[in-house]
Amino acid sequence: MWKQLDNFIAYFNTKRTGSSATADAYYRDIARFINYLEEKGITDFNDVYKRIAMDYLSELRSGKITRGKISNSTYSRNLSALRSFYRYLMETHVCTHNSFLLFKKVHVDKHLPDVLTFDQIEQILNSFDLNKPIDIRNRCIIETIYACGMRISEACNLLIDKIDRKEKIIYVIGKGNKERMVPYYNRLDELFELYISKYRNTYANSNCPNLFVSTRGDKISPRSVQLLLEDVQKKTGLPFNLHPHMLRHSFATHLLDNGADLRTVQELLGHENLSTTQLYTHLTYDRLKKTVDEAHPHSK
Repeated sequence: MWKQLDNFIAYFNTKRTGSSATADAYYRDIARFINYLEEKGITDFNDVYKRIAMDYLSELRSGKITRGKISNSTYSRNLSALRSFYRYLMETHVCTHNSFLLFKKVHVDKHLPDVLTFDQIEQILNSFDLNKPIDIRNRCIIETIYACGMRISEACNLLIDKIDRKEKIIYVIGKGNKERMVPYYNRLDELFELYISKYRNTYANSNCPNLFVSTRGDKISPRSVQLLLEDVQKKTGLPFNLHPHMLRHSFATHLLDNGADLRTVQELLGHENLSTTQLYTHLTYDRLKKTVDEAHPHSK
């Protein structure tokens, strides 16, 4: 059974149907299911009919087989993982039915993303001492994510030869291995120059092609960037938890606030569907409405 899981994840990664984070989540979700089957003495995926699938999903939702009760979004992801896994088992003739198709996904409310103000972005960037090599690197990572609207994985995987400093364009490899062009501003280019001369070329291993490197000289990890932002939050005293995607959300919102059209923002973010980008327009409208409600004398 575990071999089938390994084969599925390899197939999933080959098809590029999602990010590496999605593949990792699917692996954990399906591994939990296999452990459940083994505890029940079930050794054949074909033996999972409606009753067993229902019992598993019920225990999953109740928190009996997790660390606690799970959210609707986590439940929906688990169901998607199991549906996809069984679809693969049927395509490879390992299984003859997919019992998880009998169950509906639960409604997941779309929450508006957390966004920083421009002043908060500047407060974060100015918290670094550019006389210190490590601070040069850290600011360069954060400003690149914000300036280009990158996902954390895209920033960590960014290759130094994907930066055209003459044209000030970064070629970003996004989801599905799709490449997009993102222009960047002069201040970031000056920071690249400082980072490369003062940090990267000092610490990077000779065979490391990535722009951002760890203190060991190899590619920096997403977890390191998350910890970096936790430290920044403590240093600046901002009253909320900072996370890398907040910088991407802020990039999109600030562009729309300042007159960028939706299609352009969609292309810069690498969204396949315009509906995903439209979420930011709701956020922009809410911000405008709040400003009017608070500032207009007739709103009092």
